[in-house]
Amino acid sequence: MTLGFAPPTAASLRSSSESANRLARILEPAEWASAGIPLLSNPREVVGGLHSRHAPTTSMAVLAILDHEERIAASASFVRRPTPADGWEFRNALLAHLRRVIPHDLRRRTPVRTAVLMYCREGDERWTEEDGAWMWGLRDACTLHGLRCGAYITLTRAGWQVLGEGRGGRRPSSDSLPLPVGEGPAELGRLTPRTAGGATEPLRRAAAR
Repeated sequence: MTLGFAPPTAASLRSSSESANRLARILEPAEWASAGIPLLSNPREVVGGLHSRHAPTTSMAVLAILDHEERIAASASFVRRPTPADGWEFRNALLAHLRRVIPHDLRRRTPVRTAVLMYCREGDERWTEEDGAWMWGLRDACTLHGLRCGAYITLTRAGWQVLGEGRGGRRPSSDSLPLPVGEGPAELGRLTPRTAGGATEPLRRAAAR
């Protein structure tokens, strides 16, 4: 009788390699905090405005492009596919929606617009590997579209949280009913999208012009 270990199969090696690659496409909170992400002057306005316009539900990502005055130039929302969290896949999805709703700024020496991402998920406000994959994807998509990488915001049943900044609130939450656009704090009026595009499709919604 021969004792020993069976050599790894090609399938197991491929699976291990894919897992390692996914882990490489994740940003840890410390990496995100040291990346110089610009702070939102009033995150409550941005979160409230995006929640009113897109009414996010679990597994929905809301992408917004802000101008230099922190007004929304365009926004879009889509539901994440039920696949393992991978920053490369998230980057491609974000980049596809950026290309649909706003021209790139690659010809500019310095980005003048900022992209922020709000993701509605289960759990609490603590960082997860899924959040790290979204952070990696957002940063890479911004680079490829000539934008400044902005805040990453989670929306859960407990409320909203700007990861890496320690700022958040109880309302809105993933259970909140969205306020009609134009209602709520007076400041929300400045969040009206000025340009947007993209056809409405199942599991994908873009802000109307």
